[in-house]
Amino acid sequence: MSCIISPSLLSADFGNLERDIEMINDSRADWFHLDIMDGVFVPNISYGFPVIKSIAKHARKPLDAHLMIVDPDRYVSRFAEMGVEYLSVHYEACTHLHRTVQNIHGNGMKAGVAINPHTSVVLLENIICDCDFVLLMSVNPGFGGQSFIDNSVNKVKQLAELIKSRGADCFIEVDGGVSANNIKRLYDAGATAFVAGSSVFSAENPAAAIVDMKKECGF
Repeated sequence: MSCIISPSLLSADFGNLERDIEMINDSRADWFHLDIMDGVFVPNISYGFPVIKSIAKHARKPLDAHLMIVDPDRYVSRFAEMGVEYLSVHYEACTHLHRTVQNIHGNGMKAGVAINPHTSVVLLENIICDCDFVLLMSVNPGFGGQSFIDNSVNKVKQLAELIKSRGADCFIEVDGGVSANNIKRLYDAGATAFVAGSSVFSAENPAAAIVDMKKECGF
C-alpha cells in the first residue's frame, strides 16, 4: 500500500502562492490538490483556470483536481489541457456518471468519483470497476478547516470491501479534516491517498506536518 499526501491549495496563502507551491515541491507530499467550486453545487467559490494555469506552471508534482461543480462534463477537456492527471467528479452532480467517467478517461486522465458524507458507498456498485479512485468526503464539501466526520472511517472500510468484492482496480482517497491524529485509522481502514489542507498550511512547519502524516502510516 502507498500513502499519498495531496495538500489542498485552497488552504494556501494566495498572497504567497508560488512560495507555498515551492514548499510542496520540496516536501514529501505527492500531489497538489485543487478544490474547484462553483457556488452552485457547494456554497462557496474557489478559483478557476487562470489560477490553475499559474499553479501548473510551478508545480513539479501531479495535479489532483476535485470538481465540486454542476455539469462537470463541460470542463473536462480544459482540465486535461491544464495538465491535471487525477480528476474527480461528484456522484451527486452527474446525471450520466458512466459517460462522465468515460469522458475523463478519453481525455487521458485518471477518473475519480467523489461522494458526500451522506451518500452510501453502496451506490457506487455499478461504477466502481470503471473508475480509478473514489474520493470519500469526510466533511461536507465547500469549505476548508472543518471537523472530521468520524463515521468516515467506517465508510472507508465499507468502500474497501466493495472494491474487493467487485475485483475493482481502484484506490480510496479521503478529503476533509485529515491530520496526523486520524490518518492512521483511515489508512488501516483501506485508504491510501489523503487530502490535507488546514493541517498542512496552518502548521508551524508545513513540511514537517506532511512528514508526520507519512510516518503515522509507516512511510
